Amino acid sequence: MIIVGVDGSRAGLEAAGWAAEEAALRDVPLKLVHALPDWACKEGAGRYAEVGRWMREGGKTVLAAAEDRVRREHPKLAVETALLPGDPRAALVDASKDAELTVIGSHGMGGVRGMLVGSVAFGVAGHAESDVVLVREVPASPRGEVVVGVDGAPTASRVLDFAFTEAELRGLSVRAVHAWSWPRLVGFGSAGSEKERDEVRMLKDRLAPYRERHPGVPVVEEVVHGHPIGVLRQAAAGADLLVVGSHGYGTLAGMVLGSVSQGMLHHSPCPLAVARRDR
Repeated sequence: MIIVGVDGSRAGLEAAGWAAEEAALRDVPLKLVHALPDWACKEGAGRYAEVGRWMREGGKTVLAAAEDRVRREHPKLAVETALLPGDPRAALVDASKDAELTVIGSHGMGGVRGMLVGSVAFGVAGHAESDVVLVREVPASPRGEVVVGVDGAPTASRVLDFAFTEAELRGLSVRAVHAWSWPRLVGFGSAGSEKERDEVRMLKDRLAPYRERHPGVPVVEEVVHGHPIGVLRQAAAGADLLVVGSHGYGTLAGMVLGSVSQGMLHHSPCPLAVARRDR
């Protein structure tokens, strides 16, 4: 099952549309959810009963609008809707236990105006038990490519699994991007060249088993000297999807999300997948 959180915003509707296409490709059901405070989900005759009823009706309207779009675009897709009680972040994280993928709009449910990514999106990306896709908007004319950030961390396998599986599912190519930083000091040119050759070799070694498992997926290898956030942002412009790991490059122990994943939550120019679990 794929779960998508909607809040009535444009980003939420784009997320619902993206999730519906993904569910159709995977041949799995889609569940549209909207979160409300616990008290608002309960019918009663108390002091705030009328406010609660108004909030439930509003939530049902949000779900109905998303369901209408999904059914128009994918009439054969199995779709259900649900109001979730509680804080949106906690509710979606809890719902992700039963999902193979959780999708949300990048402004999240209850996102703060002016932020590039809402607090809900940030919290879900950091704590969900499934893989997560954040959708701000889908490029009008995507170039048919999944961009994946690759580093030397042990968790790179889950990122590459997601990227190649997604590319094969959608009939896209993969652009595997590895960004590396090394101080280019005067007199150290040969050492820098050797370092770059090592990085190129590392990327080829990482990709080799995935090329074998997915022989029909075209692959472009790209090794770039620069900061990963800037490199990935440029590489992903116009791409169908950008895939990163939940612990990115140079992650500090104890951080929920690595610095690169955090940066791309704010700056990804296309839908962003955060691969959180082994497949």
